[in-house]
Amino acid sequence: MSKKVRVGIIGVGNCASSLIQGVEYYRHAAPDDFVPGLMHVNLGGYHISDIEFSCAFDIDKEKVGFDLGEAIRRGQNNTVVFAEVGRTGVTVQRGMTHDGLGKYLSEVIEKAPGKTADIVSILRDTGTDVVVNYLPVGSEMATKWYAEQVLEAGCALVNCMPVFLAREEYWRSRFAQRSLPIIGDDIKSQVGATIIHRVLARLFRERGVKLEHTYQLNFGGNTDFLNMLERERLTSKKISKTNSVLSQLDYKMEAGDVHIGPSDYVPWLRDRKWAHIRLEGRSFGDVPLNVDLKLEVHDSPNSAGIVIDAVRCCKLALDRGLVGALEGPSAYFMKSPPVQVSDERARELTEAFIAGSVGAACISEGPPSGRTAGGAEVAGPVEPPVGAG
Repeated sequence: MSKKVRVGIIGVGNCASSLIQGVEYYRHAAPDDFVPGLMHVNLGGYHISDIEFSCAFDIDKEKVGFDLGEAIRRGQNNTVVFAEVGRTGVTVQRGMTHDGLGKYLSEVIEKAPGKTADIVSILRDTGTDVVVNYLPVGSEMATKWYAEQVLEAGCALVNCMPVFLAREEYWRSRFAQRSLPIIGDDIKSQVGATIIHRVLARLFRERGVKLEHTYQLNFGGNTDFLNMLERERLTSKKISKTNSVLSQLDYKMEAGDVHIGPSDYVPWLRDRKWAHIRLEGRSFGDVPLNVDLKLEVHDSPNSAGIVIDAVRCCKLALDRGLVGALEGPSAYFMKSPPVQVSDERARELTEAFIAGSVGAACISEGPPSGRTAGGAEVAGPVEPPVGAG
């Protein structure tokens, strides 16, 4: 059992920058400090400072070949700088492209020359425990290719992207067969648009307001939003965000009454995201009750603390011999976990998991993948796709 958490990163963009900065920023935090966005400074015996970055992969000419501490400041990265990161001793290696570079990203990113690095050997040689997937939205083939490399190398995986791995029986069983844990899918930010939308939808349900129409519109100026201008890359993202919200209801909503997803790219916003959320419902006496709000966040730091906790939970699972999808932590950290429960219940399960309750890793009373713990179904195009292929 190592006293460190050796972390590999796939995709050295804004999210990776915030994660690396966050580890540096809170490296000397006292165990009893309150750190916004973290469950614990010391999580199950692992301090924030126990996280070490072992390797990183990207395809951007502006990042490949550079030290990780420098690469997070290069290329199209434009997130807020809140910590100075020096040299890490980790050189960004040339990764696999596949479908990771979409139409709009290819206009601003030049691929690094040379062939794809030997990912499996690098993961093994660097003693990597946990790999974090930060590939762009729509990178279905690339994510599954990397998942195969992670499995072959014998590492745990935190899948921050809306490509369904932990949610699908095929991939869950693959990780279980290799005696490896996985947390996924699609990172849920500290206080992001989806978690606020989930909480409000559940509030409507619990206070007896019938939700009839709702939307969530998101704008941002980072490469994530630029990439998502290519609408055909958004299928799994829209499924993930929509199912996450509607899982908090115990009745069906028609697809035409729900719109949740990215909306546009506004370059001057940089790594800021503006989310507009509206819920229209019917209260006592069939009287209308509506909620309209706007959220403004720096997008990438908003999820970095969640990933710090997720990688430490994966390391605990490795230490304890827990395999397959960690359903409790996945439900708390991710939008599209194997089983959906309320955020309150998911936090309880994750705290129990951290404390050492083996059963908290799996929501045994939960329904099969593709349905929610409350039994709610979603209508039309937001049904999960068939197969894990």
